[in-house]
Amino acid sequence: MSLRVGVIGGGQLARMMIAPAVEMGIDLRVLAETEGMAARLAATAVGDYRDEAAVLAFAREVDVITFDHEHVPQPVLRALVDAGVSVHPGPDALQYAQDKLAMRARLAELGAPQPDWAAVRDEAELQAFLDDHGGRAVVKTPRGGYDGKGVRVISNADEAADWLADTAGEPILVEELVSFARELAQQVARRPSGQMVTYPVVETVQRDGVCSEVFAPAPRASERLMEVAARLSTQIAEGLGVTGMLAVELFETDDERILVNELAMRPHNSGHWTQDGAVTSQFEQHLRAVLDLPLGDPSPVAEAAVMVNILGGPQGAQMTDRIAVAIADHPTARIHTYGKEPRPGRKVGHVNAVGELDEAAYIARAAAAHFLT
Repeated sequence: MSLRVGVIGGGQLARMMIAPAVEMGIDLRVLAETEGMAARLAATAVGDYRDEAAVLAFAREVDVITFDHEHVPQPVLRALVDAGVSVHPGPDALQYAQDKLAMRARLAELGAPQPDWAAVRDEAELQAFLDDHGGRAVVKTPRGGYDGKGVRVISNADEAADWLADTAGEPILVEELVSFARELAQQVARRPSGQMVTYPVVETVQRDGVCSEVFAPAPRASERLMEVAARLSTQIAEGLGVTGMLAVELFETDDERILVNELAMRPHNSGHWTQDGAVTSQFEQHLRAVLDLPLGDPSPVAEAAVMVNILGGPQGAQMTDRIAVAIADHPTARIHTYGKEPRPGRKVGHVNAVGELDEAAYIARAAAAHFLT
């Protein structure tokens, strides 16, 4: 089997595939959007992922295509398949990560638990949904939203009037505003031949719509909760035909029910803890899966792992200086940076710590605090 993997997208997820690719003898190549992106060490081409000709030219040099993000248009994905390129995950699966309305409809067909939702085309339909759901709801643009973008909590239909006006008659998504106890994420890896493995369900903490911290495994998670989350994720992965890593973002309610929030068909922020806290990281696992190699052991290596994102961050040499200080103060913390120019709220790195839960949380938070500006 040849081991040439092409990654479309040059962000931090592609960057973090480089180390396991080197260790496994995989020839990793990246199609980056611009020069100097996070995955520049493996960027063998620069081009627009929306340009069919550029993507096809890149794909001819590899045996498997996978992704750093889910934004490659369906016509480009279909052109790859028509050209005989092995694409993982394929367009039939990716459509459900690209379009939230399609995702909600397909999850309903699969019987997955999820918030009440509707596709609405005008203010009257949106107001009717609000009136039926306690006067508040969440509206989402079906395509393109991430890290809190394309999401609003509203109490009146006119608060989404601009989105409705911009859709040219296409619907937007409205969901009930779920009263949840906490947010969880469940990761599963699936290879084309069907083998699947699941990681422990984790608790995620969001601030301003951006993931801030992850606790693995999720504290106070009952055996039943862990079993339900793992079973649900495998059912979704199989039902949607996902190959590679799948992250299922979940709400846990006060009575320990879980509801599907969103899906990501790639390595995900909720799985960064696996770099230092699991036998097989999500990045190695994704490469194994898309190459249809036997999947690795997803077991934790310690009682707990805690991941804290570095948001914003210092610039240039200041980042290097602060890394040195953070390591000196917290030598067991593992610091991962993305080579990105900082800006407020932007993910520029993360810190992992493993061990006893409270101690790991203290170390990860204290080390990450060195990068606050």
